[in-house]
Amino acid sequence: MKRFDWILLMLSLCLSSSMTLAHEGHSSTPQAPAVQTAGGTYDGQTWFTDTPLQDQNGNTLRFYSDVLQNRVVLLNVIFTSCNDACPLITRKLKEVREVLGDKADGITFVSLTSDPLRDTPAVLKAYTLKQGVDGPHWYFLTGDKAQMDLVLGRIGQIVPTPEQHSTQLIVGDVANKRWSKIRPDAPAAAIAQRLQLLTMPVVGR
Repeated sequence: MKRFDWILLMLSLCLSSSMTLAHEGHSSTPQAPAVQTAGGTYDGQTWFTDTPLQDQNGNTLRFYSDVLQNRVVLLNVIFTSCNDACPLITRKLKEVREVLGDKADGITFVSLTSDPLRDTPAVLKAYTLKQGVDGPHWYFLTGDKAQMDLVLGRIGQIVPTPEQHSTQLIVGDVANKRWSKIRPDAPAAAIAQRLQLLTMPVVGR
């Protein structure tokens, strides 16, 4: 992909939205601008990086090659000690998967922690069991702080504290470079419909 295309993509992902929902009891801070890169051309692996992360089962996965590549994905950011927005959004996404039914198998959900110092794979596993979302096609990912800062930065989530992450959902058709944001308080059926549209073939390709 040409650098101009990546700039458009990352501006779409990184610019803050006035409609972003904040965690209850915490202040919301503007998202940082897109990370600037040098000239040349960039593919998905170069931009998103193949940073090794661990899922809730302790498996090591490369962020782009093992999690994103050639998939329709829904990305969101959580931290497990959150008592307001995060569990509510996780339950909303569980509902989205239920609405999708069998079609959910073709969509990968990716929940990235903003609190890697506390959210170990074992802690994430306990969270998925508590929320009833421990199943296939849904990764809960963590790593050391430097790894998570890099990955979160590439999706526009540079957060000084765990509570300051954006609650917006990022959905994308990685292969065809189609990305958009969705408010987490949108109806589950509407989120499911947006995801289904991304699984449809791109006209003219």
